[in-house]
Amino acid sequence: MTQPTAIPDTQFFQSANSLNTFAPRLLDWFETDGRHDLPWQQHQTDTPNPYIVWLSEVMLQQTQVKTVLPYFARFMDSFPTVQDLAAADWEVIAEHWAGMGYYARARNLHKGAKQLAEIIDETGSFPQTLAGWEAISGVGPSTAGAIMAMGLHKYGVICDGNVKRVLTRWATIDGDITKSATTKELWALAERLTPKDNSGLFAQAMMDMGATLCVRRNPNCQLCPLKANCIAHAQGREMDYPVKAKKKPKPSKFSNALIIENAQGDILWLQRPDNGIWGGLWSLPLQFVQKLEASDLAKTSEEQPKKSQVRSNEKVYESEFTTAEQIINDWLIENNLVAKPVSNTLLEDAPIKHSLTHFHWYLQPQRVVVDNKQIAELKDKLNAADIEFKWLGQQKARDSLGLPRAMIKIIEV
Repeated sequence: MTQPTAIPDTQFFQSANSLNTFAPRLLDWFETDGRHDLPWQQHQTDTPNPYIVWLSEVMLQQTQVKTVLPYFARFMDSFPTVQDLAAADWEVIAEHWAGMGYYARARNLHKGAKQLAEIIDETGSFPQTLAGWEAISGVGPSTAGAIMAMGLHKYGVICDGNVKRVLTRWATIDGDITKSATTKELWALAERLTPKDNSGLFAQAMMDMGATLCVRRNPNCQLCPLKANCIAHAQGREMDYPVKAKKKPKPSKFSNALIIENAQGDILWLQRPDNGIWGGLWSLPLQFVQKLEASDLAKTSEEQPKKSQVRSNEKVYESEFTTAEQIINDWLIENNLVAKPVSNTLLEDAPIKHSLTHFHWYLQPQRVVVDNKQIAELKDKLNAADIEFKWLGQQKARDSLGLPRAMIKIIEV
């Protein structure tokens, strides 16, 4: 995908003078008030490292700087070059990434490192063009532009979420930013404003502007170097931008997280399939639970309505349960083993709520203790299906496995 060609100044809601002075005012502000100590910044070096910029840009997608900083330091300690990252085992990378969320980024990072290592072997250098970077797994137009501008000191344009917020306010762009027409308009404006020289410095300044002053809530307009020409500020409508269609309420899913434990306190951990949520990470076995209305359920002897039941519908069972979880669920039923809640709270008040991009996930920890004979039987079933699993205590699992943040929450309950 290529960045759009800039449209004429007459189609922007700003004067030619405002457009022409945007970059100088922003760069003057950045020189005195911007951030100059982030470990991946390359604007103060004559020999930029695109690997560092690529790594940081992938991490910063959907994640704030303060969260990324320790992860970035750890990655650089363990994988100082792209070749080191490409050669690393996935489990090591997953363990380094665990807790930062949006795990597809980590899978793309590993795949992208392998691609980059091959390119360097063939050509002797990192990709030198926008198209070359966009061909790398997980790299979109804005990330590619950032790498070109900051990682190679060439011309590059960025238009990420922070930039879109700044531009929609400054030029009062009323279109829904999730629509392609608005995206095209924003890219055109970003391209018009980006100077041919120092585009890397400009990109970093735009990121700082969106991250420190022109923030989502309570923007600090008084310190903004662009306020004199910001139309939204002049109209007192900063919070009306960017325009974005209201999201539908997220649906909720409910699961039992099974703590299957032996007499020594070791717990069964499963490696998640590469595709889907938490791909390649380690998790407790899950039982997806179907929420049912009280009127649809029989009442117990105490005349209290049941709140939920483990899903048994064949279609749902196959789609929601991994193969390993199906084997474990069937095995528990065959052996009349019943997991008991770790706490007495109802599922609606489960101690673990984990919000993902498309839904909220309520996780109810439940424990079942098994003996050595039962463990051997379960191991045989899982081995026969080529399932990756381990028996580890809570602390050892936390130290040695790549665990999603939700799993860490559960073992801390």
